[in-house]
Amino acid sequence: MFQRALISTDFEDGLYRLGYVAAALVEGGLTEITFFHNVAVQTDRSVPRINEEAMAAAQQRLQQAIQDVPEAATVDVCVECGRPSDNILKQMQQTSSDVIFLGMPTRNLLSEKLFGSTTMGLVERTPIPMMILRPQLISTYTTQELALRCRNLFHYLLIPYDGSQGSHEFLEVLQAQIRKVPPPAEHKYLLLWVIDDSIRRELQGDNPMQEAEERLHKAGDSLRQLGVTVETLVREGDPLEEIMLTAEQYDISAIATYSRGIGGFLRWSVPSLTREILRQSWHPVLYFPHGD
Repeated sequence: MFQRALISTDFEDGLYRLGYVAAALVEGGLTEITFFHNVAVQTDRSVPRINEEAMAAAQQRLQQAIQDVPEAATVDVCVECGRPSDNILKQMQQTSSDVIFLGMPTRNLLSEKLFGSTTMGLVERTPIPMMILRPQLISTYTTQELALRCRNLFHYLLIPYDGSQGSHEFLEVLQAQIRKVPPPAEHKYLLLWVIDDSIRRELQGDNPMQEAEERLHKAGDSLRQLGVTVETLVREGDPLEEIMLTAEQYDISAIATYSRGIGGFLRWSVPSLTREILRQSWHPVLYFPHGD
């Protein structure tokens, strides 16, 4: 599904360890990989300056982490100094990346407001998809476990779908990505429709389950016509809980989600299922930005 990846690591998130299994990332479909680290500007008597020593140390650490790169692929290292989000976006453009890998711990709204998040800040600015991984998991995998995970990062995607305009737009984005970089034949997609049990029954129609199944099957056909394997599932309950439960029960590789384009959707006053998936899912999250 993707070929050129920018992997941004602050070393605390464990994503530098993906260099140990670069060959597995290539097996998963990537052909060009850039590992990126950002060094903060050092302040000496209120005068900002570039920390050359820290940059050299980061460069060396990343170079040493990269092992066994197949001849058919290229793996580079880049270290910059300055604002993390700005430099990540700059590297994305310079490397023509089509996906960004970032680490982000699970957190709640309060901790996010207090401490901020480079990843959540980038969500509103990135023009390309982001693969968000949990440092708590990446750091604890053995190298063999990590290699297996990297070979199958995009193998089985869970795609929440509710029949809304945003869901239709998401399918169009996925179709465009599949046409651009056709996935391997063994890759699969699971479309999930959750009937929200908090909505009054009389507002859901006479047979909401059957209606959802029919509409979901039709949505799946739009992907099947591209030659990919699509499964569908309808569940009832709390949408976030059912998405997480389905990811667990169906051996999902990652949850694919989409910005609905409401503008500044990370605002605290605006409810967002996408935002909660980004915050709470222990599964990798493949986030697609809204196309302008």
